[in-house]
Amino acid sequence: MSVSRESANLPLEPRVGAGCIRARGAEGAVLQSASLFDGLVSIDHRRWACREAELSWTAPQHVVILTERGATARTHIRSSSTLNYEGCDRPGSISFVPAGVERQGYFRDADLIYTALWIDTALDFPGCPQLAELPMRLNSGDGVIHSLLAALSAEMVRGQVLEASYIEHLVALVGLRLGRVDIGSVGNGRLGPQLLKRLSDYIDARIDGSLSLTELARIAGMPVDTFARHFKAETGMAPYAYVIERRVRRAESLLRAGSMPISAMALELGFSSQSHFTSTFRRITGTTPNTYRQQASRILTKSS
Repeated sequence: MSVSRESANLPLEPRVGAGCIRARGAEGAVLQSASLFDGLVSIDHRRWACREAELSWTAPQHVVILTERGATARTHIRSSSTLNYEGCDRPGSISFVPAGVERQGYFRDADLIYTALWIDTALDFPGCPQLAELPMRLNSGDGVIHSLLAALSAEMVRGQVLEASYIEHLVALVGLRLGRVDIGSVGNGRLGPQLLKRLSDYIDARIDGSLSLTELARIAGMPVDTFARHFKAETGMAPYAYVIERRVRRAESLLRAGSMPISAMALELGFSSQSHFTSTFRRITGTTPNTYRQQASRILTKSS
């Protein structure tokens, strides 16, 4: 890895892999980063700016990149002596580079903020094993992946704890979307009230554990991507958001019913910590668990 004198010690190089970067007028900052599942999934949210840069890079992991803000005056990408892209980076652009593919890039007047999702080739979440078979995809549009990665970076900026089940759902949906598994073949199928009730009972029975998207899709008898879209269409919430909502409603019941310590309640409901439970509860209800308990106690006292 080499970086010109002007850009030395600046975080211009991608999080994963090796190669060479030469840049002029370079600036950069890692805004947020996280590593999960023993490094099989990494998230990198950063600013990347330069007057001019040349890049040659290869990584052992797949990467999906969302350009959130900013742009380049020119972007030129080659791979294996083939011109893959000539144009500009723009907000909302989605790129995908498979593991092991060497890319050579030239950038001019770049100033952008991006989020990169790194996915190890050993990850077996739905949609991920076939990523190695997909071609490189540069500065294309995809509203679904855009929404998923933008929401992920926003959660990180707010300091939210990234739960394993949330990341599993997100990575699986991104992988399936990139591979276009079952895209456009949803048809008019519905989950139906009986299946929704079965799913709700299943979630309630396992509210203290990590519920995977794969499990829920298996119960519905649908591919993961199809299930996730049907579920949101009929409940108004993504499966992960629904699970969190059910945890908070169970918490409200426990807070009204007794004096279980907040820390014990957080573990009882499957949250990673008391602070994570408190921040999630506040986001959904507008108040903290302790304040909710006090208000419920006052209402109960007045009514009696």
